[in-house]
Amino acid sequence: MRRTPPPPARPVAAGPQTGAANLPPNARPGECYARVLIPAKYQAATERLLVEPESQRLETIPARYESGTERVLVREASERVEVIPAAYRTVTERVLVQPAQEVLTPVPATYRTVTERILVKQGYTTWKKGRGPIERLDQATGEIMCLVEVPPEYRTISKRVLDRPATTTRSVQPAVYKTVTRQVVDRPAATRRVAIPAQYDTVRVRKMVQPPASRAIAIPARYENITKRVKVSEERLEWRSILCETNTTTDIVSQIQRALRAAGHNPGRIDGVYGRQTKDAVARYQRSKGLPTGGLTMDTLRRLGVRHSAIRGA
Repeated sequence: MRRTPPPPARPVAAGPQTGAANLPPNARPGECYARVLIPAKYQAATERLLVEPESQRLETIPARYESGTERVLVREASERVEVIPAAYRTVTERVLVQPAQEVLTPVPATYRTVTERILVKQGYTTWKKGRGPIERLDQATGEIMCLVEVPPEYRTISKRVLDRPATTTRSVQPAVYKTVTRQVVDRPAATRRVAIPAQYDTVRVRKMVQPPASRAIAIPARYENITKRVKVSEERLEWRSILCETNTTTDIVSQIQRALRAAGHNPGRIDGVYGRQTKDAVARYQRSKGLPTGGLTMDTLRRLGVRHSAIRGA
């Protein structure tokens, strides 16, 4: 049968530094022990506490009223001012809309076209070669030069000149009138005062015949019983029988893993190996049940429903 890997706690063996007083008492062969943390124990205690001290309550006695009738002034005497509107009549009259005025009318300038001959180039004289017999004197060649007059040059142009300058003419524009109909006051508005008498009404009224009052009523103190959690023993370390590689098998570990999963604590894969996930699931289960922690104790196995006899016979 295959053995599991070492569980979280190993048995304490006597050695040179360990005395008999430090070993678990009444140990049995084939079993492992470890010092585990026994959690503190609590019990419920009932205590009577004052919830509300003795006090007084004020009770109000309302006022008493009776109904009756009474003549009351609804509206005081006053005056009303009446307005008499103005009276109007219709009149027709001629109204000046635009007065007579002098109007200046512009007369534009007139132009004509004239032709003019202008000098383009002045006349001048110049020398030009002449034609005729050539005489040779002392082997020299003679030339004929003539002084000629070049006449001036003219050009005829057309241009626009002012014939008559611009002027204005004056005229009188007559006044403009319009006949209109309008209303004028025939009699101005006026006012008059009208007296308004006081107004009374008979109404039902509610009169107080007895004023309100108050009286004190004693309220006894109120107590309440509460239940609180009282520690009766401190947590301690104690030797307990546990599973270890000496007294367990893969089948026992598989049973533990299935029981943890059924209790709502995931041990990981059901493989018969006491690994980290299984160890954490055991610790969570022990804390939730208030069991000793620090090792896989026999109390934990019994709570999980794993048979102790099967473990001892492994």
